[in-house]
Amino acid sequence: MRPILIATILLSIAAAYYIYIPLPSTLTEPWKLMYTDAMIRSSMQLSFLAHDFGLTSPFGFLKYFSSLMDVKSNLSSSSVRITEASFGGVEALVFESTAGQEKTLKRGVVYLHGGGWTVGSAKMEAYYLQCMEMAKQLDAVVLSVEYRLAPDGRFPDQYNDVFQASKHILTTEVLSRYSIDPKRVAVSGDSAGGNLAAAVAQQISVDSSVPIKFKLQALIYPVLQGLDFNTPSYQQNAFTPILYRPLVARFWLEYLNGKQILLSAMLANIQSAQDQGPKIEAARAKIDWTRLLPVAFQKSYKPVFPLYGDPKLLEKLPGLLDVRAAPLLAESEVLKAVPPAYIMTCEHDVLRDDGLMYATRLQQAGVHVTLDHYEDGFHGCLSFAFGPLSFEVGRRSFGNYIQWLKDNL
Repeated sequence: MRPILIATILLSIAAAYYIYIPLPSTLTEPWKLMYTDAMIRSSMQLSFLAHDFGLTSPFGFLKYFSSLMDVKSNLSSSSVRITEASFGGVEALVFESTAGQEKTLKRGVVYLHGGGWTVGSAKMEAYYLQCMEMAKQLDAVVLSVEYRLAPDGRFPDQYNDVFQASKHILTTEVLSRYSIDPKRVAVSGDSAGGNLAAAVAQQISVDSSVPIKFKLQALIYPVLQGLDFNTPSYQQNAFTPILYRPLVARFWLEYLNGKQILLSAMLANIQSAQDQGPKIEAARAKIDWTRLLPVAFQKSYKPVFPLYGDPKLLEKLPGLLDVRAAPLLAESEVLKAVPPAYIMTCEHDVLRDDGLMYATRLQQAGVHVTLDHYEDGFHGCLSFAFGPLSFEVGRRSFGNYIQWLKDNL
């Protein structure tokens, strides 16, 4: 009996040690966050271990674990009808509000889920429930796009999927089929989905072959550039749950079909070194956080741009300079054409400064921006607005996001 008791105590201590992470005092519900992070982190570590043994792609196990959280049956209700569809050859789930009069035109939202271009799905419970609630509360039609994921698709496959789907949705034929008002269609997404939403909003705005445009773009803690992994938010939140600084670089490498051995070089900003030529110099000006971030967010952090880099790194990862992958690098003339934007950022998120810098660049281009910043927010918090592991900041941020869409779409 005694050995069992001792073993139980030791295992409990080991579990507590693994789960516990020091957190900033402004993060509410800390133990719930630590427990959630421990589950995600363990899946990540198992996935990377399986990759090291040559069993899967870097995120193969995580993708499998994520798929276990998919909704297994259609949850259509009296207020929301859910169907499968294909737009431009790209699969999607359509969430249609059944409220109101049949002939009344509704709002439309093209939604792009997050997951580092590598994991996630429109059927993943968090996104499924989110889109259901969006359709219900907005009396809208929400079209959640199932774009390809790495390693089956690499950049620009994900972008091409959402662009083709968006072009197809923004036609009189499709909008009429779902009774969507062509003057009230938005594109939205979170994290990597926010990246895709921003990129598609840019391209649709300047594409003369698409006569119907998005009225709005709503970007939730978007990732918008892969040249600087040492912005103040990357330095401040490098090891704050649930998105760690090295993990973002791993996602970028998987998306751009780069080797994971380049991870340390990416984190050191070797890709944007000062000797890399005029293209990099021009790009650095568009991500210059000393000029684009409010002083309160800069704090005492210093820019990190090495004097010398590796010219072959950008040859291996040309997508780092492609605006379809890095919307923050778009020219001002393009930004002037994009629709008004809602940008949600969280204080305890490595991607915070990507969103803040994009807000500044859009405002400088004359675009109306609503910036919704959460001092107690963490990356992914809006996805925790539902279910037993819901967070108060998740419910609050989702409510404010819905209210903005109600007021502006």
